[in-house]
Amino acid sequence: MRILEAHHIKHSIKDRELFSIEHLVVHAKDRIGLVGKNGSGKTTLLNLLAGNIPPEQGTIHMHTSVELLPQLKEKRDQKSGGEVTQAYIVEALQKQTGLLLADEPTTNLDTAHIEWVEKQLSHWQGALIIVSHDRNFLDKLCQQIWEIDEEHIQIYSGNYTAYREQKDKELEKQRLDYEHYQQKKRQLERAIEKKEQKAQRATKTPKSKIGSTEESLKGAKPYFAKKQKKLQKTSKALESRLDNMEKVDKVKEAAPLKMTLPHQEKLQQKIILRIEDVEGAVPGKQLWEKASLNIKNGDKVGIIGPNGAGKTTFIKKIMRKDAGITLNPSIKIGYFQQDLSTLNQEKSILENVKETSKQDETLIRTVLARLHFYGDDVFKPVHVLSGGEQVKVAFAKLFVSDINMLILDEPTNYLDIEAVEALEDLLQAYEGTVLFVSHDRQFINNIATKVIKISQQQLTFFDGSIQQLHKESTEKETQEDPIEQQLMIIETKITETLSKLSLEPSDELDQEFQKLLQQKRTLLNQQEE
Repeated sequence: MRILEAHHIKHSIKDRELFSIEHLVVHAKDRIGLVGKNGSGKTTLLNLLAGNIPPEQGTIHMHTSVELLPQLKEKRDQKSGGEVTQAYIVEALQKQTGLLLADEPTTNLDTAHIEWVEKQLSHWQGALIIVSHDRNFLDKLCQQIWEIDEEHIQIYSGNYTAYREQKDKELEKQRLDYEHYQQKKRQLERAIEKKEQKAQRATKTPKSKIGSTEESLKGAKPYFAKKQKKLQKTSKALESRLDNMEKVDKVKEAAPLKMTLPHQEKLQQKIILRIEDVEGAVPGKQLWEKASLNIKNGDKVGIIGPNGAGKTTFIKKIMRKDAGITLNPSIKIGYFQQDLSTLNQEKSILENVKETSKQDETLIRTVLARLHFYGDDVFKPVHVLSGGEQVKVAFAKLFVSDINMLILDEPTNYLDIEAVEALEDLLQAYEGTVLFVSHDRQFINNIATKVIKISQQQLTFFDGSIQQLHKESTEKETQEDPIEQQLMIIETKITETLSKLSLEPSDELDQEFQKLLQQKRTLLNQQEE
């Protein structure tokens, strides 16, 4: 059943067209993820669909009740940002509307609360359209992705991972199309060159042969002139074909990254950070009991835990080199916390990034290209950039400065998914040591080779990825709780069935999906009893 239809929608902000949409349809119980670069118009589209603002052109027909969960939430009393977000979500869910529009519903939430939101929305009976930079969140909840790109919406079946796979296939097709285009272009250019050479030869007076008369040479001239004209006509036709060829753009490939880091050879495989019997506390609260751990050069360590557990306190202790913390003297730390004060607003992107760097300009421009600042973009003054773009410039400036260890506090905040994935690529290629705090589960999965978990006044160091950590934790939990084990099996089957449904819908699969949901509800009820 259709609950929303939009036709011929056009909308602009300050003379800049955000999007032009021919047709959009939302069905009852749809689960849609809305993605696109910062500034592409995601929040504006949600407000249009909610009826908060009218479109400049076009019509929107709503056949159900609608509720918008806004991105910017008003502060309430002394509540934290996470508590405010939770309160908004509870209020929105209580209204039981037919369509819920959620704009960044996981803002300021730690992992445990993000999973709580996932659970609440997975039981939602109406349709959902979600804007989120959390790829894991979109994977768990969405069966369709709307992408706003270059003022248009492209619709993809499946969750975020399925969307990325389809995008990768599109890129591969573009690579092949570009190669074919270049090959065909070279063939036509060679053919034109040959015809022009022949046409030039046709204008030359033929060499006289023994016995040739003046009359016979005169008779040859019209023949060669005619031949030249024919060759020139063929050449023009080939040039026309070349001009009319549909141009295929080259896919922008990431250049390899090879940085020169200070003292890198000296630090190979060495322990660069020792933490011995260090405890965390703030006035009136114990954050964690005494803990010890070692970090080696090249480790990429994710620091996880609920809000208020002490993650930022732990980072600050390292920066201050508090008692019990020993840092190798060859280590040079760069600290990133979304602080834009390091940028000169009047200088260009390139000037800002070069300011504190010992890397050559080629590598600096490679890093900027990885962050999607291409060509002449690097000469733009910083003050014309969006907030998200300035964050990327600040990171690039730190990344190429004279350091060999990065400490990052929530580096993915306020970045769109494309920028987060670009950041991941840079950190994966980085040969120095990385310590980072994040609630972005996919980011942690893709970067961390080791994990520090701060929870329930304990600081635990795990020598492995977060997936391995979760696997160990889950195995312990399920050994003690058979219902939890059954729920895990059901969740796996639900994910598999959803994936099949998104690609090849059928009544049989839908019945299987509903059956699995009922089994899950039964187990959840048993768990609560």
